[in-house]
Amino acid sequence: MKVRDIMTTDPVKVTGETSLKEAARLMVGHRVSGLPVVDGGGRLIGIVSEGDFIRQEAGRDRPHGVSLLDAVFGEGELQAVGAATVAEVMTRSVVTITPEATVGEAARVMGRRNVKRLPVVDLEGELVGIVSRADVVGAFTKPDDVIEDEVREDVIRRLLFLDPDTVRVSVADGVVTLEGELENRTEVHLLEELAQRIAGVVRVESRLRYQVDDRKLERHHPLP
Repeated sequence: MKVRDIMTTDPVKVTGETSLKEAARLMVGHRVSGLPVVDGGGRLIGIVSEGDFIRQEAGRDRPHGVSLLDAVFGEGELQAVGAATVAEVMTRSVVTITPEATVGEAARVMGRRNVKRLPVVDLEGELVGIVSRADVVGAFTKPDDVIEDEVREDVIRRLLFLDPDTVRVSVADGVVTLEGELENRTEVHLLEELAQRIAGVVRVESRLRYQVDDRKLERHHPLP
């Protein structure tokens, strides 16, 4: 399963010119603790988080434990906070990931760098999504029987127009095993790839066979 399969594709974002007050309102309104910062072309240039607000307010002789809500909406709405821009406090060195990375890679990066969210960028550095710890955890909580049903009905029957009884499908702890015989190599590759993309699938073990020149060739390997 890839990051593209679980990421939020239209994340709330701000620019460097956005005021801190507006950024905070967005965070509170959308119940997120951080926002990606982009330039006029949509390229990622930083990230602003609650920690940035707290550090900003600590520098103004406010208590280090000030909350985001207090900093923005308390004590006359703190005009000093509204006067600052995101560019002044944002973190510019941002840990990112690509949409083609696996969910396992995203989990390892989050753990190693101790971050709660990863902006997802394409090869040009343009923001295409964001993936959070909750997204990663949620991807692995789908019940095995639900995954099996999606492989049989959504992939085999509706997408490939095949008889579900043609392929034996079993799922254990998110690992999908496919067994059976299909007409050609293309069908085998499509089934393997589409099954791998289902949310909750850890990996696909393929024991599918296909026919070439009336001979049966067997593929038996785990997909990456």
